Amino acid sequence: MSASICGIDCSLCEQREHCKGCAETHGQPFGGSCTVAQCCIENGHDSCKSCGDVCRMREKLLSELNSLGIADMGEVTSLNALLGSYINCEYTLPNGQSVRLLRDDSIYLGAMLPKKNSDRCFGVAADESFLLVSELDADGNNAEIVVYKKRK
Repeated sequence: MSASICGIDCSLCEQREHCKGCAETHGQPFGGSCTVAQCCIENGHDSCKSCGDVCRMREKLLSELNSLGIADMGEVTSLNALLGSYINCEYTLPNGQSVRLLRDDSIYLGAMLPKKNSDRCFGVAADESFLLVSELDADGNNAEIVVYKKRK
């Protein structure tokens, strides 16, 4: 593999030994879905480059995330394709139960933003069905759900 559907150079990926290739698996390189590949497939494209410079899906997600109006969170200006196992934080619910909201084998669009006047960060993750905003330590620990919202 030398390039993915989204244009990432697969030879530089730390997970390349575990990946089955997004083109070869029709957008399911780790077994779960890939938000970017799903968008391309649904719109009849074989790669993101087919859509041109502006990805409507990313632009829509950016707009939705920025319209949430979360205090101390700056503007989300870009989203990256991220493997769920990298960003799937554990959250403790009010009843003490621990949960993970993402699938480790799926690929989401997300970003990390600093929280204003704090040493904590905001992590955002999204796909075609939900938006998730978390507040967490810079190392990914002590995650708290800020917004978990169904899309569409």
